[in-house]
Amino acid sequence: MRAVLCGANGAMGKLISGLLGGEIVGRVSLDGENGAARTFAELGEQDADVVIDFSHHTAAPDVAAYAVKIGAAAVIGTTGHTAEEKAAISRAAETVPVFYSGNMSLGIAVLCRLAKQAAACFPDADIEIVETHHNRKADAPSGTAHMLFEAVRSVRPNAVEHCGRAGEGRRTREEIGISSLRMGGIVGIHEVHICTGNQVLTLRHEALSREMLAEGAVDAARFILGKQPGLYGMEDLLGGKA
Repeated sequence: MRAVLCGANGAMGKLISGLLGGEIVGRVSLDGENGAARTFAELGEQDADVVIDFSHHTAAPDVAAYAVKIGAAAVIGTTGHTAEEKAAISRAAETVPVFYSGNMSLGIAVLCRLAKQAAACFPDADIEIVETHHNRKADAPSGTAHMLFEAVRSVRPNAVEHCGRAGEGRRTREEIGISSLRMGGIVGIHEVHICTGNQVLTLRHEALSREMLAEGAVDAARFILGKQPGLYGMEDLLGGKA
C-alpha cells in the first residue's frame, strides 16, 4: 500500500507513520517540518493508493479533492465537519472510495452495533449518551456520540438529538440526550444508557490510548483498497469481521 498522510506531524499522524513506515510516499503538515509539504499543491501528484487524513476538519475538502485528482481512496479520520465539508466528502465518494468515520476504533463499531440492538429490544426506553474526553478537545459532542445517535436512530427513525440539558421542560419520548464532559487527559469514554423505568442497561467503551485509532485507520485504509467508489464506514469494516 502506498499512502499520503495529511496531518503527518500531529499526534495521530506520528502514530500512523510508525505503523506504516515505508508505505508512506507523501506527507502533508501545516508546519512543513520533518520533510512534510505544507499543502497538497506543494506535495504534487503522488503515485498513492490512499490518502489518510488526521489533520483538521477544515482540510476535508482539500483532502477529498486531492484523492479524486490522483485517483486514490481516502480515509477521513477528522471530526466536527460542517455541512459543506460533509458535502465535499460525499462528492468525492462519487468518484473514489472514501472511508469516513467519527471514530476509527473497532471497539466503537461494536458499541454502535450493540446500541442499535439494545434500542430495538427496548423500543420504549429512554436513551442517553454520555461522552468524556480530554480538556483540549475542541468539538462537542464528539463525532462518536453522533455515530451512536445515528445507530439508535436507524431503529428509531423519529429520534431527535438533544445536546446538553438545562432549564425547565421534560424530555420528550423521541429525544436522545447527549452530554459532553471535558477534563484532564482522558482519551475517550462513551456510554449509552438505556432505561425502561425498572431496569437500566449501560453500554460502555473506554479508549486507553490513541494507538487504537491509528490501528483502526490503517485497517480502514487496507480495507478500502480496490473498493468501488462510495462512502464506507466502520460498520462495513466490522461486517468483514463479525
